[in-house]
Amino acid sequence: MRTLLDSDGWVTRGQAGPKIVALGGGHGLSATLRALRHITRELTAVVTVADDGGSSGRLRKELGVLPPGDLRMALAALCDDTDWGLTWRDAMQHRFSSDGPLDNHALGNLLIVTMWDLLGDVVEGLDWVARLLNCSGKVLPMCAEPMEIEADLVRAGKKRTVHGQAKAAKAPGKVVDVRLSPVHPKICPQTIKAIGQAEGIVLGPGSWFTSVIPHLLVPELAEALQTSPAGKVMVMNLQPHTDETEDLTVSGHIEAFRHFAPDLKIDVIIVDPTAIEDDDNLERAADSVGAKLIMRQVRAGSASEKHDPLRLAAALRDAFDGYLSEVGVFEL
Repeated sequence: MRTLLDSDGWVTRGQAGPKIVALGGGHGLSATLRALRHITRELTAVVTVADDGGSSGRLRKELGVLPPGDLRMALAALCDDTDWGLTWRDAMQHRFSSDGPLDNHALGNLLIVTMWDLLGDVVEGLDWVARLLNCSGKVLPMCAEPMEIEADLVRAGKKRTVHGQAKAAKAPGKVVDVRLSPVHPKICPQTIKAIGQAEGIVLGPGSWFTSVIPHLLVPELAEALQTSPAGKVMVMNLQPHTDETEDLTVSGHIEAFRHFAPDLKIDVIIVDPTAIEDDDNLERAADSVGAKLIMRQVRAGSASEKHDPLRLAAALRDAFDGYLSEVGVFEL
């Protein structure tokens, strides 16, 4: 049995930590990555590639590339906490403001697309950017080609279909179904390999139907998650009621997850108590995916909508310890 953490349960200098894969996109995945950096240096982010809005959408349409925005945010979250890393993090997130075609483009998006154009390889391009930023982890796309999201929503008894991630995330109504196109997209072998080698897997938080659920809709990715022996942890959102989940409770999020992946079992679900609003079905929903609940304050502050990296790291450490200690990963 190898010792990965110090006596306080944190990864120590010179140690790699367990191999953990985090799946998602946008701000939710960034929050997970900032927390997981306190637990391991063997960290891989698997990022959704369906964004079709803003700078990413414009680059995707003009150049036919993967939308780089969520990939950029994951890289920025993994930047080293040195002057070099923090400066490059800010540079990556910098957006231009002008009256011309550069308006609202993020520098990091342009840099990522530049490396793809120079190298002709999506993963190699991301690796080069990660080296520039001195990232403590690896960033991989969910698929090797851009994805289209199509969602069915119901409002006031009427059903309608919206096309595109940007519209699906903002359209009013209850999401009742989500689809991806193409149904069988090109897959990066590195992504499937990372999941197969993982000792821990984290899903969420994030936009439930446009950042988390899409991973379950790619057949090869869903199969890799289902067959992986890794401990699987789901992190719930701090604000259950967002534009795309306006009527969904915490248990409703779990039930939606089970609907799209009925055979995928979760070991632990982390929930901040302040996110629960008279949810009598929470225990039942957790049982339906095979998970135990960890109720833990992971909010940055009483009025904050952001996860605190250290609080979330502690909750994730405890969640993985409860499962992974049984298979010899942690010795505390």
